[in-house]
This record gives sequence, structure tokens and C-alpha cells, in this order.
Amino acid sequence: MSVSALVTVAACICLSLAAPTGQDCTGTISSMDDVDDAVKCTTVNINSFTVPAGETFNLDLADSTTVNMQGDVTFGNKTWDGPLFQISGKSVTFNGNSHTFDGNGPFYWDGQGGNGGVTKPAPMMKIKISGTFTNVKVLNSPARVYSVSNPAALVMSKLTVDDSLGDQPNSKSDGKAAGHNTDGFDVSTTDLIIEDSTVMNQDDCLAINKGSNIVFQRNTCSGGHGISIGSISSDAMVSGITIQGNTITNNDQALRIKTKASATDALVTNVTYSGNTGTGLRQFGVLVDQSYPDTLGTPGTGVIVSDINVVGSETSLSVNSDAMRVAVNCGAGSCTGTWDWSALNVTGGSAGPITNFNGIKNFSQ
Repeated sequence: MSVSALVTVAACICLSLAAPTGQDCTGTISSMDDVDDAVKCTTVNINSFTVPAGETFNLDLADSTTVNMQGDVTFGNKTWDGPLFQISGKSVTFNGNSHTFDGNGPFYWDGQGGNGGVTKPAPMMKIKISGTFTNVKVLNSPARVYSVSNPAALVMSKLTVDDSLGDQPNSKSDGKAAGHNTDGFDVSTTDLIIEDSTVMNQDDCLAINKGSNIVFQRNTCSGGHGISIGSISSDAMVSGITIQGNTITNNDQALRIKTKASATDALVTNVTYSGNTGTGLRQFGVLVDQSYPDTLGTPGTGVIVSDINVVGSETSLSVNSDAMRVAVNCGAGSCTGTWDWSALNVTGGSAGPITNFNGIKNFSQ
């Protein structure tokens, strides 16, 4: 066979192995029976319908697909692991058009979240796309809301998580808030922007577990545990994080870095906070703690924390009278370098301890 013939055969084989491209058509989803055909198209419209209990609404999309929500989606009730919704694809444009994914949280809520009680679908929303995901409301998630692991750059914007109903106790929660472990965004990824969104919940507004080049900006967090890096486990690295222009109201703390006491070979570095505002903070303004899951317990030394700066526009935090303004609990030698906190202003409460670290500059409490 000639060289040119071999090249032609090789090209044909490569083409046959390539991922299929979407068809230039519009697919409409009005029930789960429509999904397989709809995702063959590069425009997908979602009408109002109910996902049967125990099923994942899974959109495995062709590249460059546009998805338009044209109605609200509700999920049936069942004690199972989930997720309730999953989306994957590259260069996807997802337009929620202010429509709602309703997780029917009160069916599951028992004040225990993922720590016991009934099994709860978690996460509710698994996001595995690049592109944009915007203008979506999530109502009453069973537990954790968004798990984000985008394959390339992703912007998530104008999203609402409303788990505020979970602030109230119910017949199963023994007087505690019925909602629990309702993290807004759990992030283990790179090249992600989350902006102009609102989270009302009972746990972290944002939790960055590993990853780099992540921006969290102009968001509002209410009722939960604030904006967190961690908890950091062994072999995890977090770097290149910008947290700016956010409003944190009635949370346990505004800004937190938490690393597991038992973690080893891990790193948190190059984190910048700027222009954040916090009020009604119940426990801390800023907390850096290397003793997780304990708070201000015996810190571990297996996570290096460096280059943590509060600069640029003022970050202004107001803590409650029985809260601590700032607490830093480092393992011996595991917080390193010089941290510039010149733009941090914390009022109210009392000064917290700073343990095993003297590298914070341009700030005093």
C-alpha cells in the first residue's frame, strides 16, 4: 500500500474515533424520556417537569451546546445518594432564565445533613462543563448544592441558592435547624469564576478543597459558615485564589481557612482577599485554623499555608459581642512568609489567639 493510502486510512480511523459532534437542531425535554434524543442537538430547551424519584437528570452534551430552561424542574423524593442533576460538556452555554431546580429538601432535612439520619442526595447539582452557567435558582437542596469540576474555564453567575427554609427546626431535627451540610459551592477545580450570586444556607457558602485560578466575587452569603478554603486534606494544593467584593451576613465567620490536623503534603498559597464586607458574624471575623475538625484545637503541621493577603479595597468585618475578631491557629512552622493584612478592619467582639505565627503585617486587633 502506498504512503498516501496509509495516510488516508489513518485519517479515516481518527475520524471514526473522534467524539461525535452535535446536530444543528433543537431538542426539547419535557420528561426524562426526552433526554437521550434532545442531547444530540446543539440547542436544548428544558420545559417544566418532575424527575422521578431516584433518577439523575443527566445532560451529557455535545460541544458548544446552548441549554435554555423554559420551566421549573422538581425532583421526586427518595433516600438515595444522588446527584439529582448532572451536566457535562465543553463550551456549553446554560441559560437558567430565572427558573428553579427544586430539591424538595424538607422531605430529607433532619438536622443531621451528611452526618446521619436519612440518606440525602449529595451533591444536588454536579457541574462538569466549561463555558457559562447562569441565572439558575436552586431551592431547598437535600444537602450540598453545587459540586464543580469543570474541564476548562467556566463562569458561573447570577445564581441563587435558597435553603433559608432549613433555618427552622422541624419534627425530625430535635430543635436544631432542619437544614444541615447545605454547602453552596464545593469546588475542586481550576479556571473558575463564581460571581454575582446569592447563597442562603446552613454551611459554607463556598468551600475550596483543592484547585487554582479561582475567583469568587460580588456574591452574597447569608446564614451559613462563610467563605472557606478547606477543609484541606492530604496531598491537596490550593493556589491563586481571589475572594473579592462579597457580602457575608449572619454567618459563623466571614473568611476561613481550615486544614485537617491529620493532613500531610498539602499546600495553601497565594490567596487574596479584597473589598469584602461582613456583619452579624457569630464566631469569628477571620479564622485560619490547622486543627480541623476541631476548632482552635491542636494544630497539625502537614499543610503549609503561605502568602495569605488582605489588600486592595478595605475588607470590613463586624463580629458579634461574644465572637473573636481574628484567630490564627498554626502548627509549628507550617504558616510561613509575610502576610499583608493592611486592608483588614474588624470591629466588635474580642481579640482571638494567634498561635505559632508572627508573620502577619500591617494589622493589629
